[in-house]
Amino acid sequence: MSKPPLFTTIAKFTYTSEALIIKGRLESDGIEVFLADNLTIDTDPLISNAIGGVKLKVLTEDVEKAREILNSISQYSLDDEGEKIECPNCKSEKVDYFSNIKGTKSFLSFLVSFVFYVLPIYSKREYRCEECKTRFKVT
Repeated sequence: MSKPPLFTTIAKFTYTSEALIIKGRLESDGIEVFLADNLTIDTDPLISNAIGGVKLKVLTEDVEKAREILNSISQYSLDDEGEKIECPNCKSEKVDYFSNIKGTKSFLSFLVSFVFYVLPIYSKREYRCEECKTRFKVT
């Protein structure tokens, strides 16, 4: 009788949508992928942190190849041409895209969305450098 395949967790994600993007990338390179706890989190996303998020698992013999692929994927922001965005202050490429509720219009939108359980209508979006913490917009 043959042994069942052994899977190893190589990444964890807060939401299934994030894991599905990476799953598709790995499968396109011929790596068999299994997601654990994705259905539970899809049912109630608020428990994601409590159960450790969506676990992306690959066959144990594919771990090294899968990690190489994961490391090749940029985890920082890219411009419309696919080039890394550079901080105007320190020239670092460790730049993240985020939204905030700074300002009266953003705060009122957040308040309305919180009270009525709807998605925020308005929020400011900026880039932030992880190295020097500079916030900036890209035009």
